[in-house]
Amino acid sequence: MNNTWLNVLMTALAPAIWGSTYIVTTELLPPDRPFTAALLRALPAGLLLVLYSRYWPARRDWPRLLVLAALNIGFFQALLFVAAYRLPGGLAAVVGAIQPLLMMGLVWSLDHQRPASAAVVASVVGIAGMAALLLAPGARWDLIGIVAAFVGTACMASGTYLTRRWQLSPPLLAFTGWQLLLGGLLLLPLAYWIDPPLPTLSPQHWLGYAYLCVFGALLAYGLWFRGIARLAPVAVSSLGLLSPLVAVLLGWLLLDQRLTGIALLGLVAVLGSILTVQWASRAPARAHT
Repeated sequence: MNNTWLNVLMTALAPAIWGSTYIVTTELLPPDRPFTAALLRALPAGLLLVLYSRYWPARRDWPRLLVLAALNIGFFQALLFVAAYRLPGGLAAVVGAIQPLLMMGLVWSLDHQRPASAAVVASVVGIAGMAALLLAPGARWDLIGIVAAFVGTACMASGTYLTRRWQLSPPLLAFTGWQLLLGGLLLLPLAYWIDPPLPTLSPQHWLGYAYLCVFGALLAYGLWFRGIARLAPVAVSSLGLLSPLVAVLLGWLLLDQRLTGIALLGLVAVLGSILTVQWASRAPARAHT
């Protein structure tokens, strides 16, 4: 298999894993504690990776590492959960689907690389497909939720772009661990001040939090940052559309949720959009080791 497509498949595992977050959260975790869930996903995973890697970042890397931790983990996770609680899931996902277009704008304006026409068209088709797949008639438009979803998407796009542009010196596991640790520390006051205290945790709760930590953070973010170093930023951003797509498929397989004909057309359109953007955005990238 071509190395580029192998990198695409490995990177795609990250949003696919994140797509399982909804079903794990709703079926296994105690309700109404979004910031606590984000905190327990990021902070323990970051601490484990930092202890395992035993790497202390160079002084020159700290300012940029803090910015990346805030954009990729802290701000993004906080805004994601605000949007999730104030908007229907479908509407939040449609707003998030603009991320590839935002990334193209960043690359064009800052790197002076004009996006391929096929990638632009495919990204617009992806937004339309996501709307057909997820957007229910009469969806509730909450202004704060819309703003949170848009700003969260912009944070993720900016974090992905800067991660690729800066190419910091820490090795991959340390780079991932420090971002998760610092981002988790940013989430700590939100979880303490806003969420109610945790109840006595059942084995089911422990299983859910462990899954989010080990798979949803430690493994998924490692694969995501690895992919950012090896693929074009627009290609990485388009793979994020797999997250709501996987969430829909898991709901259909495990929760008996229906998929209508329009939704199936939307699913095909999203997959076609992702593949087209990958094809149009292929570019050599220096690996982050």
